[in-house]
Amino acid sequence: MSNVSEVSDPDAVEVAAGREHENLQGWIAQLANETDTRDALEKAFDYRGDVTLVRKDGTSIEGYVFDRHTGASLADSFVRIIPVGQRTRVSIPYAEIATLKFTGKDTAAGKSFESWIKKYWAKKAAGETNIQIEPENLD
Repeated sequence: MSNVSEVSDPDAVEVAAGREHENLQGWIAQLANETDTRDALEKAFDYRGDVTLVRKDGTSIEGYVFDRHTGASLADSFVRIIPVGQRTRVSIPYAEIATLKFTGKDTAAGKSFESWIKKYWAKKAAGETNIQIEPENLD
């Protein structure tokens, strides 16, 4: 039988590690081969900010990558992006992308549950009471 104090003690609760959040803001991905391209575009999908895709024809598009489809080849794979300031959705095949830049602010940076727990314990150690989960300002 477990001790009730163990259950109510947050230090005794097992915490699983979250996924490592990379700081990609400002990074320009090197798309040297198929693996690099697929890996970088997967990171763009997970990124919570805008990216800039430069096509091989020299045109570029900046926006939020909200979807991707990975096919057997780069020509069969594509990302879907919502361009900045527009409501349209654009599909771009991986094979057409020459450069990927992480240009927008990563709105998820520093907002992991683990970060919140650290802030919570710092507030508790400082004697604060009635500590609540509050959304952080994105700006």
